[in-house]
Amino acid sequence: MVNQKGSRQKQARILRVFRKIHRVTGACLFIFFSIVAITGLLLGWKKNSKGYLLATSQKGVSTSFNDWLAVDSLEKKAVYYLDSLQTGLTKTIDRIDFRPEKGMVKFLFTDHFTALQLDASNGRLLGVEIRRADFIEKVHDGSIVDHYFHLSSGSFKLIYTTIIGLALLVFTITGFWLWYGPKRMRAHV
Repeated sequence: MVNQKGSRQKQARILRVFRKIHRVTGACLFIFFSIVAITGLLLGWKKNSKGYLLATSQKGVSTSFNDWLAVDSLEKKAVYYLDSLQTGLTKTIDRIDFRPEKGMVKFLFTDHFTALQLDASNGRLLGVEIRRADFIEKVHDGSIVDHYFHLSSGSFKLIYTTIIGLALLVFTITGFWLWYGPKRMRAHV
């Protein structure tokens, strides 16, 4: 009987510790978990946002590579179109997204979330998009801080995702124990 009472007291003590860890972690990281949850929800819905979060890819004239302009010609046209928008945005290209099935090339830039869709065969501007999903993804994984402070190492993202990932693991373990612990204690009565 004494052994069972000591065991119950030990289990109750463990439960109190887990509850405190769960509560303190939740209080400290509430804002970050809210950001991750909201942005994760938005990213899950990006393809169903009717072009608001993820722009619709336009179609060019030809899907045949033989009809396409050279990449340097397309690049010059993209920079020209970006200049013509008179936005003062930097023209440094981050990447070029080729869409062969659409006959379209998308130019994405380094310092902002604007992208240009060009017809690959004639270089005509098909669309200007604000890459909201890219912005939301950077907020979601913390790399938005690296982006705005020009931290090429990605150090903030690494620290942020490590903290959030470990906290989620702690929440999972302590949450499970907060559910299972009382059941276990009742079973030993």
